[in-house]
Amino acid sequence: MRVIAIPAILSMVVLGGCTSNGSIAPASPAAHATLEARSGSLVTGRLQVAATGGGVHVSGQVGGLAPNSDHGFHIHEKGDCSAADASSAGGHFNPGGQPHGRIGASPHHLGDQMNIHADANGNAAVDAHFADVTLGSGQANDVMNRALVVHADPDDYTTQPSGNSGKRIACGVIMK
Repeated sequence: MRVIAIPAILSMVVLGGCTSNGSIAPASPAAHATLEARSGSLVTGRLQVAATGGGVHVSGQVGGLAPNSDHGFHIHEKGDCSAADASSAGGHFNPGGQPHGRIGASPHHLGDQMNIHADANGNAAVDAHFADVTLGSGQANDVMNRALVVHADPDDYTTQPSGNSGKRIACGVIMK
């Protein structure tokens, strides 16, 4: 009886994580952000946020952008998107006091990221890794309850303090 019970339990555990077609079901995201239009734009989106080795991964879709356009994309210091222009989100998330810059090439804010690119239909797939931040740790580098912001223009990665990326056209708070 024990020999039969153990395989039965194991099969229930294994099958519990599978989809109807037999593939492994993806883990649910630890957090999400629903982007809402700001500054008179029509930009919206839904992003998943998950802790990964050495940082946080943000993925999802942003729509309503100009076709074939590039846009600054950052984590901002405050989890407040209430202002019509999203100024309530504050500046880029920067607990280390670094200058603004390009990730991987120079010192930069922890909230800095590469530009997102909209396709011919004005949709951008977001697949971004923010290194050296945490999600829900309560530490100074924690991005939970902070804002993700899409800007009207591309980030130039040079201009201080925000890369000259223009108006904030969408904003959403990272939350469970």
